[in-house]
Amino acid sequence: MTTNLLIKNASAVMTGLSGHAARLDTTQGGDIRVIGGKIAAIGRLTPDANERVIDATDCVVYPGWVNTHHHLFQSLLKGIPAGINLALLPWLSAVPVPYRRFFDREEALRIAARIGIVELLLSGCTTIADHQYHYYPDIAYNASEAVFSEAEKLGVRFSLLRGGQTHMRIIDKQPPKECTPEPLDLIMRRIDDDVRRFHESGDFSMRRVVSAITTPTWSCKPDELRELARHARGLGIHLHSHLSETYDYVRYCREVYNCTPIDFCEQHEWLGKDVWFAHMVHLSQAEIAKCGATQTGISHCPQSNCRLASGVAPVPEMLEANVPVSLAVDGAASNEAADMANEAHTAWMVHRAAKQNAAAIDAETVIHLGTQGGARVMGWNGIGTLEVGKAADIAIYSLDHPRYFGLHDVAVGPVVSGGSVHCKAVICNGRIVVEDGAIPGFDMEQLKHDAKRLVAMMIANTV
Repeated sequence: MTTNLLIKNASAVMTGLSGHAARLDTTQGGDIRVIGGKIAAIGRLTPDANERVIDATDCVVYPGWVNTHHHLFQSLLKGIPAGINLALLPWLSAVPVPYRRFFDREEALRIAARIGIVELLLSGCTTIADHQYHYYPDIAYNASEAVFSEAEKLGVRFSLLRGGQTHMRIIDKQPPKECTPEPLDLIMRRIDDDVRRFHESGDFSMRRVVSAITTPTWSCKPDELRELARHARGLGIHLHSHLSETYDYVRYCREVYNCTPIDFCEQHEWLGKDVWFAHMVHLSQAEIAKCGATQTGISHCPQSNCRLASGVAPVPEMLEANVPVSLAVDGAASNEAADMANEAHTAWMVHRAAKQNAAAIDAETVIHLGTQGGARVMGWNGIGTLEVGKAADIAIYSLDHPRYFGLHDVAVGPVVSGGSVHCKAVICNGRIVVEDGAIPGFDMEQLKHDAKRLVAMMIANTV
């Protein structure tokens, strides 16, 4: 249930907008009034009798982060020794593929999703896009329903990026039955069902469905890729997948299709403002220009790309070419966490190192990418910024940890100082979903117990 709220006395407010509009001029008042799930007023405001006041003294206020690419089921697959020092392709064969057998029961998927959503909420994230690909023909439960249910319980905006595959990769030897491909007609029929049951198309919707074959070049046949694009557009939903995460993607496309991955996607109707791809680390200048011209977006996942030694996406060049860019944590099996503030910190650092240029990207731009940038990529126009009329998705960060002591510019503290943030409050759709660093009514001890039990089971049953 939403409550009328008034946020007062913040030390700084970051709007999520770009350029000079990135910071709210608090000399004119930085209070934020929330009515009916939306931002009703910003300025120097006097409390009303029918609203709850949140005192944001010594806090900074951001829009809720918009995480545009995740794999929630991987929240139970952190730090697996067999894959901890592997690059992407051998890591896939060592971790996500064989460990899918442990998600044959709904409980495991639900607990994994719960862990991931809780992690994100506690970092100030209010919108989550889960690239869920744990589907196979005779699955015993509805995986889509499970993750939507967990998101609803915790009060976040949620987009199901409905993944899957119509055939297996050749390199995956003896995969478990949980990796059995779905025929194309079954995938499309199940997407139809998900759209009918869960999808809300409005700017302030809480639930969305996206057609998201797991990898366009490997997970289906080229003609099927075109069919999926036309099917999604017929339903009025967006398209998403992985692309060019490592140079293997580029080499495969050149050897098999005699073109670049972006050209391949263009040939099969997978470019446009309703499409975004995760990673896009290895792009040519011509591909970047084509993404800008077609408004094809990216989920930038710097921590996972560093962890798997995939490289660093050319985000500064993409921004110059007007490519829609967002931030994402990717799956915790290749990140070992799911924290949007930490992801933003890495994004702020890694491009400076890669470019050997301290001005390669600034904190204001990173905040913009992680908020309004995410809303732009997903076409979710009612969220992502702190403006009158926008959704009341708000993160209030306390600056009471020693890492923030001595900051001359407190507004960028949650990004530039790193470490785990402490949320005085997180608000999604006008509802307080985190308060004083905790989720109201949530049993964290039970979640820890469930996670330890399932990890112990996996270890005991792994050769």
